[in-house]
Amino acid sequence: MKSVLVELRTGNSDHEGVVVGVKVSVVTVTWNCADTLGDCLDSVARQSWLDREHVVIDGGSTDGTLALLDARRDQLGVLVSEPDKGMYDALNKGIAKSSGDVVGLLHADDCYADETVLAKVAALFADPEMDACYGDLEYVAAQDMARVVRYWQSGAYNADKFYWGWMPPHPTFFVRRRVYEQLGGFNLEMGTAADYELMLRLLLKHRVRTAYIPKVLVKMRVGGMSNATLKNRLAANRMDRKAWRVNGLRPYPWTLAMKPLRKVGQWIFREK
Repeated sequence: MKSVLVELRTGNSDHEGVVVGVKVSVVTVTWNCADTLGDCLDSVARQSWLDREHVVIDGGSTDGTLALLDARRDQLGVLVSEPDKGMYDALNKGIAKSSGDVVGLLHADDCYADETVLAKVAALFADPEMDACYGDLEYVAAQDMARVVRYWQSGAYNADKFYWGWMPPHPTFFVRRRVYEQLGGFNLEMGTAADYELMLRLLLKHRVRTAYIPKVLVKMRVGGMSNATLKNRLAANRMDRKAWRVNGLRPYPWTLAMKPLRKVGQWIFREK
């Protein structure tokens, strides 16, 4: 598939180079994350793109999360707090409650890299034929978001790169809402591989039109249970295999071994 590389002007009006009328919904799920949530909320509130909504789905937090959300209720388009079946169930709820043309997912301990991220995304989706996009991601120290630990340079888009262990960073993945409505959201049976399965389904199986924005879009605090131990990594590998199987796809013999190996470069390379 031909790669799509995007260089965009950004703004909020036609004379600045962007077609007005693309509403972006940002979905954040929360559960006892009062220590980091403020940074996430601030990063969305600072976005220069004004045609946006922030949808927050809380799983019934018992720390100060709900008090923080209540104090900032005026900057939230949707706020729901109720028990759920886990993060991916909550994300599906958020997608269903979103009203934007485009949906992005920002975790409660992550932040957008700068105030122009949603403007870049909106400019790309001004093309009505565009279905999805992604960008680069920085892993940052949990207590110092200015310190970059790893840099995930996604690279130009080609769906067949999945066969070589590639995938884009999920927090940078924006999808037109109609695609979720047509092809479905997260498969709750996939465990920690639910984001991988979703991208296999959308990008490789159905080949939705996708573009790469060659910029850091999200800063993610280090962590992640799927890679925390060897046991968790082996379990994740099994679910990755299932992700191919449920979509009727067959990986190469080396595909899933390449998936973690591709991450080695993230400790070496930095943003140009």
